[in-house]
Amino acid sequence: PLCALPAAATSILKRQKQLRRKSVRFDQVTVYYFARRQGFTSVPSQGGSSLGMAQRHNSVRRYTLCEFAQEQEVNHREILREHLKEEKLHAKKMKLTKNGTVESEEADGLTLEDVSDDDIDVENVEVDDYFFLQPLPTKRRRALLRASGVHRIDAEEKQELRAIRLSREECGCDCRLYCDPEACACSQAGIKCQ
Repeated sequence: PLCALPAAATSILKRQKQLRRKSVRFDQVTVYYFARRQGFTSVPSQGGSSLGMAQRHNSVRRYTLCEFAQEQEVNHREILREHLKEEKLHAKKMKLTKNGTVESEEADGLTLEDVSDDDIDVENVEVDDYFFLQPLPTKRRRALLRASGVHRIDAEEKQELRAIRLSREECGCDCRLYCDPEACACSQAGIKCQ
């Protein structure tokens, strides 16, 4: 005769379904913070050192989804404020130098501190529409590294990055009208003739 399961026992299939329902939750954001280091892994479009991060995080912070959205909004507004100040500074310098055609000691002496927060209207700009990552100038990257405690910036990286940028400018081969596989750099590299 067939044996029936006791009434108190639950099916293995039902148990698996119950476990699956509890395994993923989307009510919290965990952010790991890392110290800045010299990168050695990316090629900035401008000269200087690349930015990277330490091997291990130095702090962790947990947010609710709402708190995280608010934190992002504050961070993006601050980045936008700095970006708008830089644009305003550039505009002031251009005005003083007649679009860069005339030298001006006053323009050379201007810094971001010379741009008042009153000149910047961040409140009327939709942050989500405006926010995007901007490449950082060489001086700013260097200042970020120094502020993060990097005392010795490896100068060899600067030369290596320059060589990589130059090599990226030269692509393709010298073939004209037809491809000679014996002389074609592309063909010799195992790629289609460029």
